[in-house]
Amino acid sequence: MDISFSVRLPRDARSLPLMRGLLRQTLEHLDVATPTIEEIVLALTEACANVVQHAGEREEYQVDVAITDDTCLISVLDDGQGFDFEAATAPEGSPLEYGRGLVLMKALVDDLQFVRAEDGRHRVVLEKKLRSGPQLRLLPD
Repeated sequence: MDISFSVRLPRDARSLPLMRGLLRQTLEHLDVATPTIEEIVLALTEACANVVQHAGEREEYQVDVAITDDTCLISVLDDGQGFDFEAATAPEGSPLEYGRGLVLMKALVDDLQFVRAEDGRHRVVLEKKLRSGPQLRLLPD
């Protein structure tokens, strides 16, 4: 099953629970495993929180979601100035203080990209492979 939707949200912290709930309900409807849902929702939360805190002057941002049988692709688009992901590192000895959202997003998804859109806006793209239904664990012989 393929599901896709696009949501424009106010650049306000109150938009985060709405977006999390919408994505969570969609993934639950598709019987995605709970740990995978939690990882995707947390990565989305970090991406949206960064927009709310650091984006440009526009009062809204956009989240595009495309889910197929095996992949969840999320794009968070804003008017912020963007940044160099490779150069955005935490101060030495304090990796959880600055940039922890970036570290979390990178750890939680299979592919993380920061791109400048053709219209000059900035996009964070999160891609996560899905495993639908209950997970079977094969035991060694």
